Amino acid sequence: MATNKIIKFIFSPLKGITIFLVSMVLLLPNQILSAQETRSIRDSTGRTVTIPATIKQIICSGPGALRLVTYLNAQDLVVGVDNIEKRKTRFDARPYALVNPRFKNLPVFGGFRGHDDPEKILGLHPLPQVIFKTFPTMGYDPVKLGKKTDIPVITLEYGDLFPNRKKLYASLTILGQALAREDRAKAVIDFFEAQIADLGNRTHGLAQEQKKTCFIGGIAFKGPHGFQSTEPKYPPFTFVNARNIARDTRGKNLRHSIFSKEKILMENPEILFLDLSTLQMGDDQGGLYELKNDPVYKGLSGVINGKVYGLLPYNWYSQNFGSILANAWFIGKILYPDQFTDIVPEQEADKIYSFLVAAPVFDRMNSLFRNLAFQPLNLKPDLK
Repeated sequence: MATNKIIKFIFSPLKGITIFLVSMVLLLPNQILSAQETRSIRDSTGRTVTIPATIKQIICSGPGALRLVTYLNAQDLVVGVDNIEKRKTRFDARPYALVNPRFKNLPVFGGFRGHDDPEKILGLHPLPQVIFKTFPTMGYDPVKLGKKTDIPVITLEYGDLFPNRKKLYASLTILGQALAREDRAKAVIDFFEAQIADLGNRTHGLAQEQKKTCFIGGIAFKGPHGFQSTEPKYPPFTFVNARNIARDTRGKNLRHSIFSKEKILMENPEILFLDLSTLQMGDDQGGLYELKNDPVYKGLSGVINGKVYGLLPYNWYSQNFGSILANAWFIGKILYPDQFTDIVPEQEADKIYSFLVAAPVFDRMNSLFRNLAFQPLNLKPDLK
């Protein structure tokens, strides 16, 4: 009887092999199977998060999260958006959104600035396999969100190009690891480094008398502001070693400040720049209106000499890294024309956008801001 079974097994090789393989799989420890299906990654808070081995569906929560995912060419994985992506607005300074109109057609999973709705997330189809969340202390707690939805949440510290560049690079690296786009993440980091190095090399070592004093006003910070709104460590100024009159020399490490009119008048910068996000305030207020109508500003040498220039918005659902670099090239051209003779700022901007978001969107974005970017501003009062 036993002999017949052996002979039958020998003459049924396929069946025998199948039984053998099934037996081996059943004998494998559960841990090995889990390792084949999932993997672990450490997020920006140091938490170890278990995620699927292959990720095909994601959502991005918090300011700038979609921007970073777009930089890594992973926007097609997005299956839902927060409600800021659905808003119809006259102004928009987010290149990642301008080149991805599909975001407006995706279902909403919660409010902007990280105010996620677990029920809406669980109602998405297909269901996201991972949630990427910037600014983890803002909105819904990432740990609670993960427990509520049973979907892994990876937090990303957004960082900036100055002075928290390492934090930005760490988050890009985490994204690259999670989405199997390590090479692209490294390419983006190398691109930022090359841009900043080129800007710095052109202006490093210039004597103080070769540097004109300057000021940037109208910078947005959780909404639009007037001309006094500035940034002591405005990255484009830092990259080109500019003499920013608002530069903080007291070590307070201020990101944003409201600079007094009296101080602007006393310092009397030679060159003025205006962040065009201030246009959101309307025609009868905001930085451009103030420069045209406020008698204090009319006495500035920059206004008198026609040295006031428009810049692309800097903060728009967190910092726009491509626009920061684009502004830096234009500012360098204005402050040090001899060091930037080979640069056409509009073309440089489109090179940056083409690399980061795969489309040259300078003209399209500028048209939303009255085509005032990278131009001297007409400060004649508007006729009523």
